Amino acid sequence: MLLDITNREERQDAAQRPLQWISVAPDAPYFVDEDGAPWTPIGQNDAITWPELQGLFRRRDLPAVERHLHWLKAHGVTCLRLMMEYAQVRHRYFERPAGRVVPDMVRLWDDLFAMCERIGLRILLTPVDTFWTWLHWRWHPWNKANGGPLDRPSRLLLCGETRALIKARLEYAVRRWGGSGALFAWDLWNEIHPAQAEESADNFGEFIHDLSHHVRTLEVQLYGRSHPQTVSLFGPELILRAHMPMREPIFRHPDLDFCNLHVYGTGAIDNPRDTVRPALAMAREVRMCLSEITDQRPFFDSEHGPIHAFKDRKRTLPDAFDDEYFRHMSWAHLAAGGAGGGMRWPNRHPHVLTLGMREAQRAMSLFLPLIDWTRFRRRNLNEETKATGFHVAACGDEHQALVWLIRRGNRADDGRVRTDSARAASVEVPGLADGRYKVTGWETAAGTIAETIEAEARQGLLRFTTAPIPADRAFAIRRV
Repeated sequence: MLLDITNREERQDAAQRPLQWISVAPDAPYFVDEDGAPWTPIGQNDAITWPELQGLFRRRDLPAVERHLHWLKAHGVTCLRLMMEYAQVRHRYFERPAGRVVPDMVRLWDDLFAMCERIGLRILLTPVDTFWTWLHWRWHPWNKANGGPLDRPSRLLLCGETRALIKARLEYAVRRWGGSGALFAWDLWNEIHPAQAEESADNFGEFIHDLSHHVRTLEVQLYGRSHPQTVSLFGPELILRAHMPMREPIFRHPDLDFCNLHVYGTGAIDNPRDTVRPALAMAREVRMCLSEITDQRPFFDSEHGPIHAFKDRKRTLPDAFDDEYFRHMSWAHLAAGGAGGGMRWPNRHPHVLTLGMREAQRAMSLFLPLIDWTRFRRRNLNEETKATGFHVAACGDEHQALVWLIRRGNRADDGRVRTDSARAASVEVPGLADGRYKVTGWETAAGTIAETIEAEARQGLLRFTTAPIPADRAFAIRRV
């Protein structure tokens, strides 16, 4: 089965649009635009049925959606992670029946790409929402009972006819929206999982290669270049199914340009009781992921959040707690060596990020120019960097470093970090070339410079003492 991509009424000009394409930086594990300027994915997961984008369907309220996207841009957001088909509800299928696109859905995506082009936002696009596809398989158009080719979702990665449908959907998107700079990258498959291949990961590499080659070949044929590609994985599976060969295709597949993991660490992250342990867990996860990468490709978390607390325990975290949890997780991710602050799955009711989370994204976006990401060949330094009285997430190379400090202990009864006292930290950062450095301390909540320090590295070690820190602070370190 192949999608009907010849309908003249559904074709659009594939010529390159003004918004620049994003690619992996040639000399650093981060991203750049066509001019070579750094670009960082700051954003979250969204869905076409959630409150802030629901006005797209059948053009019910396009002005409201566009106002929201402008508001996101003003708060430092650069990227949305979206699924072409979000199957939580039965009236957002991209095809119905299998192989025939739904005109309302095509119009929805036409409108959204056009808005993102005008506003300057980009989309990390994945073709299938595997979670709700699995749970609601009974109604899915690919189900054999509904005229599709597949008898059960446990063969999603194995069925040849289903593979043809997946590739046809990707081809439709490439031809219709692939010429747009609003497309940041392809997440070729959301949360690839052994359960989709009859409890095996043996064909992950072949499946990824088939989709990657199909998309890249077509993009190069049509546009002379291709968008970056990744495939995402539910992170805990690396531990739960450690015996399965998943690390090679996720971290080192030769066809993929960057790595994605969904960081839902059991306990600390998925059901948080304080706002510090989740951040430390995120920093450890990033360190682990970077240790698996052998070619300096970028890494970032493309889903995280309190999924167990929300989905299973039916608990929405209090706003003040969740804001701090979000901010700490974001800075731990960035400072440990991830690109950006990671991409939260809201796991809230209503299913949107809070204003405090948006302010945290804005504060991080203002910090980014303090590092030269185009030349930052970072390695993780969580364990090598020392700071008295503080937990550390850090990364660096010979000329730059990024350090985030958060107080040890000093927690309030509700699990947040108390701010009614402050203490200085004596910091040691290894691996920097001898010479003078400017150290810029950053208030992660306010989004302002807290202090500026001049320090000197000797024998590969930079030492400096901070001003008193109430809770947490980030430091951009650059050679003078």
